[in-house]
Amino acid sequence: MIEKIQHKYALSRNGAIDLVKACFSVTVTNFALISPIVLLYFLIKDLFDNTLDPDKIWIYTVGCVIVLAIIAITNYIQYNATFLSTYKESGVRRTSLAETLRKLPLSFFGKKDLADLTTTIMSDCARMETASSHWIPELIGAILSTAIIGVGLFFFNWKMALSCFWVIPVSFLIVILSSGAEKKAVSQLSGAKLEMSDGIQECLESVRDLRACNAQRSYLAYLIAKIKKVEKQSLATEIRLAVFINSAAILLKFGIATTALVGGSLLSKGEIDLLTFLSFLICVSRLYDPMQITLQNLAAVIASHVQSERLDEILSHEIQGGDCEMSNNGYDISFDHVKFSYSGEKDVLKDVSFTAKQGQVTALIGPSGGGKTTVTRLAARFWDVDEGKILLGGMDISKVDPETLFAAYSIVFQDVTLFNNTVMENIRIGKRDASDEEVLRAARLANCDNFVKKLPDGYNTMIGENGSELSGGERQRLSIARAILKDAPVILLDEATASLDAENESLIQQALSTLIKDKTVLIIAHRMRTIADVDHIVVLKDGIVAEEGTPAQLQNKNGIYSHMCKQQNIAYDWRI
Repeated sequence: MIEKIQHKYALSRNGAIDLVKACFSVTVTNFALISPIVLLYFLIKDLFDNTLDPDKIWIYTVGCVIVLAIIAITNYIQYNATFLSTYKESGVRRTSLAETLRKLPLSFFGKKDLADLTTTIMSDCARMETASSHWIPELIGAILSTAIIGVGLFFFNWKMALSCFWVIPVSFLIVILSSGAEKKAVSQLSGAKLEMSDGIQECLESVRDLRACNAQRSYLAYLIAKIKKVEKQSLATEIRLAVFINSAAILLKFGIATTALVGGSLLSKGEIDLLTFLSFLICVSRLYDPMQITLQNLAAVIASHVQSERLDEILSHEIQGGDCEMSNNGYDISFDHVKFSYSGEKDVLKDVSFTAKQGQVTALIGPSGGGKTTVTRLAARFWDVDEGKILLGGMDISKVDPETLFAAYSIVFQDVTLFNNTVMENIRIGKRDASDEEVLRAARLANCDNFVKKLPDGYNTMIGENGSELSGGERQRLSIARAILKDAPVILLDEATASLDAENESLIQQALSTLIKDKTVLIIAHRMRTIADVDHIVVLKDGIVAEEGTPAQLQNKNGIYSHMCKQQNIAYDWRI
């Protein structure tokens, strides 16, 4: 049962146990709140029987004090069991999400966008926090306490009990039967909100391009349509929910009328006394108002299943695991008949086999879409292969924990990611425990020193979101400085100089020469002149190794490599 609760409401095991405790505590609190009615019943009975003497007045006085103490204690226990436990579990849930996301394969992120994941981590977590602290315990507690009280009243007088309670299961049935419509409405609303969030984020990220193309008005019209869709869907969802909940609430009120009618009839026939009649009327007034809130809680719990499913999708997703210790012998990277596709669609790599040897530079070239970037991502286990094996020093990388494996890799992407922090801390990401002297040495080797000294606060200058205060060449050199600082035995380079000017390209190539010395280097190349002196070239085309060898060998073959060199020479000679 605990495991089912975990998946149903996206909880940890302790969180599921705490939720059960919370439901139990609410049930006990509801009984405590009913206890004054029991005390009142005996008091009225003594008044009717004219047996209320001074000794009994003390008993009732003490009884009131005890009842108040019980209510206070049960409410205190309920508060701790619901709110405090929920806030603790909310922290655990967010931490679990972060830990799970850290270990998920990148194939998962290919199916999700940033707005979707942000909504799950923030909004969905907040909604489930409310569900765990307010809706679920109150709902279960009300159902249990009402059921137990109902059974007791049936033994007391089944006719009166039936007149009181018949509306409750019918009202619940109305809300339960609406669950399909509720889930569909909430799912549609969530989808509309995600589309709106995507549009807003896209607008903010591309505002420069929109202005350059004078497309602000057309894009805003498109974005406003998404916002209006959310407004329309929100209204439709609220109306749909209100129809069922209000119908159930109105029906609930009929219970008061049937209780009064049946009670009056039985009283006139002498089947019950006035005290019993009054007691049931008091009981009805005490039960129905909270029960109306319970119907709303039931609808809210049903609607929250959309959020809990989204959270459970992440928490239950298969993670990339493996051994926490490396067993490699050296750092040769070998692809052994590797086959791979994204999301099970068209194969990107069909049958790739080659070896990038330690101490050599191996270049990956070929037409766009040939699988070059995919090869480098697979080499670092960003994804797992569909067939075949990738070996690092004879060790199957699919058997190694990704975080352990990443310790052996330094990766320099063409698109650099920097953080809104100082220059010093952006470089230190390559090695978190590095001293300032080590960071400065890496920066000098990457030719960062000259431009950093010109910044307002030198290495302590904040560089803005994703390094917005720096040029493309400066950002790329910081990325290389990170890799130099990490000093990993395997280097993966995704054409780090493709979009830079001649001066920056020369500086970065000098930095790269420092970085790749005596390492296993796998580099994606688009400019043939940058790989003229590499040790080995692998030509990828249509997901297979079309050619491989040294630059001289491939030039003599007069194949794809030779053709690419000729075409680029023609492009270099082009003049306006």
